[in-house]
Amino acid sequence: MPSFDAVCKPNLVEVRNALDQANKEISNRFDFKGSDARIEGKEHELVAYADDEFKLGQVRDVMTAKMAKRGVDVRLLDFGTPEKMSGDKLKQPIKVRNGIDAALARKIVALLKDSKLKVSASIQGDTVRVTGAKRDSLQEAIALLRAQITTVPLTFENFRD
Repeated sequence: MPSFDAVCKPNLVEVRNALDQANKEISNRFDFKGSDARIEGKEHELVAYADDEFKLGQVRDVMTAKMAKRGVDVRLLDFGTPEKMSGDKLKQPIKVRNGIDAALARKIVALLKDSKLKVSASIQGDTVRVTGAKRDSLQEAIALLRAQITTVPLTFENFRD
């Protein structure tokens, strides 16, 4: 049976490149001279550091601009609340979404079931597998998901005939 997987995963190489470019621009900008503004990142966790709220906003803007330029969808970023550090310094955790959470997966399954398309969807971990009898019905399901799910960037993998 034809099938495909609906997933939400970032290109971590491009995320790392965007972080490097953002840190380089922050270190070269005149308004950040003498400040401790930077972005540090691990696998799916980023942390933005700045001296005050305004500079933290500027760091976020530089990072999102560089990610958009590198082709990374900024809807993958989940910004946490800024936290006070020593003195007036702030840090803000930023989570990079990886995989579809359970609530969104249930929403996708319900959306496909209510659409009266001849496809069936099942949740498999952090992906949603969609199967159907015809390839055309799967392409209609992809078009429906692209139109209806706008909170996270969905990618479609493993399209099999």
